[in-house]
Amino acid sequence: MVHRRHDPDVCGVTAAIAVIEGKWKTTLLWLLESGPHRPAALRRQVPGLTEKVLTVALREMEADGLVHREVHDVLPPKTVYSLTGFGRDLAEALGPLSDWGYRRLEKMTEAEAEAS
Repeated sequence: MVHRRHDPDVCGVTAAIAVIEGKWKTTLLWLLESGPHRPAALRRQVPGLTEKVLTVALREMEADGLVHREVHDVLPPKTVYSLTGFGRDLAEALGPLSDWGYRRLEKMTEAEAEAS
């Protein structure tokens, strides 16, 4: 069975969503837009994100070409993650979707206010 992330017969939106699906990847993408981060710094900025889940998400994002993992040869080892050009392209493409999401939230808030 081919995972839909690698299936050439799905639509482009489905292929893009497959790369960012999950609870944390869009948040990590957003944080990495501001520049390189060490894993511990990412965890501090995202309450509820465990080290294991962070590691899995970053490795998947690396495998998908969204982030670059750089390991510095020092003791203790220092690892830094940054967006690749492909990852920056995705972050830019998600901007209009984010705008749409905020408009949706505003509409929901307005509808709740009218109902009460």
